[in-house]
Amino acid sequence: MTIALIAGIASFAIVPFLIPFHTSGTLNNVDAAGPQAKFEKLGGVSVHLERVAYAGTCNCKAPLLVLMHGFGASTFSWREVEEPLSKLGEVVAYDRPGFGFTERPTSWTKTNPYSFAGNFNILDDLIAKFGVDRKVILVGHSAGGQLAAEYARLNPTKVSSLILVDPAVLTTGGGPEGIQWVYDIPQIAKLGPILVSSIATSGDQLIYQSFADKAKVTKAVLAGYHRPLKVAGWEQAFWNFATASRQNQLAANLGKLKQPTLLITGSADTVVPTADTIKLKAMIPGSMLEIIASAGHLPHEEQPEAFILAVEHNWAALTR
Repeated sequence: MTIALIAGIASFAIVPFLIPFHTSGTLNNVDAAGPQAKFEKLGGVSVHLERVAYAGTCNCKAPLLVLMHGFGASTFSWREVEEPLSKLGEVVAYDRPGFGFTERPTSWTKTNPYSFAGNFNILDDLIAKFGVDRKVILVGHSAGGQLAAEYARLNPTKVSSLILVDPAVLTTGGGPEGIQWVYDIPQIAKLGPILVSSIATSGDQLIYQSFADKAKVTKAVLAGYHRPLKVAGWEQAFWNFATASRQNQLAANLGKLKQPTLLITGSADTVVPTADTIKLKAMIPGSMLEIIASAGHLPHEEQPEAFILAVEHNWAALTR
């Protein structure tokens, strides 16, 4: 038994470093994004973003709508609603670190850009750059909704209102907090990118689960979600995201959110159960709720017209 134990320890110590791994991506993030893509240095990271100018008729300082995607997504997930939302205000959608075409740092000296704190630094700079002297409305989907709400709670003077779409607040993903030291073990760190590389194929299951009507998961939709996998080193970045701290106090402090808040959920969401978003209405003071029929976890993709109507119906309350 002693010999077997020693052999096991030796295998764990040595074998991970003998396993070859090559990224499936072949392009840098800028080339993968294409020649028309726009980037801004925010929070110390080169962030890929899409801007749509205000297209409304109000002779005023139009609000800024900041679109924050969920797990595994990117600005691509907002493609159906960016233009319609621009009739209400200027729209900025961006890729969170670890996703889309935003820069994927492999090392850092200060704040981990993949953590909540790193994401908050990006929002600080984004709002300072585009949101001066105007209302700022954070539109967060799923995990992006949790991030948006926590940022708004901690920065009440910077955020005017919230639109939380199927927000992952009561149901969240990711591993437990407080074990970051495990991820720093060299052998675990070496295996990490290999372990998460399966998301390239298993991620399609989540896309299908996110739609009530599976027929709407077309080849074009899958291709749009797959495009960021062309970025070299995406596996390491995804591991960096997966192991970054997402510690927050949002769920215990929902009653302290002061901004007007619109909750939107698909009637058939099984990723973040529809019932979770309904519960949030009672937990966030004065919040409004819209349930999009015949939609799953991505109502802004699956039923974009109904999504826009839901926002327009509550716009006066959101911008009061």
